[in-house]
Amino acid sequence: MTFIETPRLMLRPCLEEDRELFHELSADPAVLEFFPFRRSREDADAVFDLIRNATPEPGFDLLVMVLRDSREAIGFCGLSRLRIEPLLPKDAVEIGWRISACHWGKGYATEAGMALVRNAFDVLTLEEILSIAVHDNKRALAVMRRIGMQPDPACDFDHPQIPDTHPHLKPHRVYRLSAAEWRAQHGQ
Repeated sequence: MTFIETPRLMLRPCLEEDRELFHELSADPAVLEFFPFRRSREDADAVFDLIRNATPEPGFDLLVMVLRDSREAIGFCGLSRLRIEPLLPKDAVEIGWRISACHWGKGYATEAGMALVRNAFDVLTLEEILSIAVHDNKRALAVMRRIGMQPDPACDFDHPQIPDTHPHLKPHRVYRLSAAEWRAQHGQ
C-alpha cells in the first residue's frame, strides 16, 4: 500500500471513513463540471466498494489527500492504467486528482501531483506518465504544467467513453512527462 507525505499533505489508501468524501466528490456539480454524469449515492457507494475491495498493482492505489495539520480528507489522487487503445499506448499510466471545491486554489493538487510523479519515477521506476483532461479544463491543464508535464497535441483525441449527448466534453488534451525529462527538470 502506498503512503506518501508532502509538506502539507499525507497521501494514503482509502479507508471506510472516506466514503462520505467520495460521495461528495461524485455528486458536486462544481467538481464534476467536466464529467458527463453525477453519481447517485447508490452508484457512488458501489464504485467506492469496488475501490476498497480491489487489490491494486503496487503503487496504483486510489489515495486520499489528507491535510497534515487538521487530518481533514480533501480529495483523491493516484496513478492508474489508461485503457483507451489505440488512442493511447496500451497500459499507459495516467496521473489524476479530484479535490473538494472548497480546497481549490491552494496548490494541493500540484503538491500531491509532484509527490506522485516523484513516486512514479523513483519508486515505481516508470518510464512515462500521462494526464488527460477535457480540452478547456483550465484548472487541470494548469496543474499538469506545474508538475512538469508537456502537451502532446498530436495525441489529443475525442474520448470514446463520453456520450454524444455531451459533445463539448469529448475533446481531450494529452500531457506527458518522461522519467528522463523529470530528472532533467530536477537536476538528476
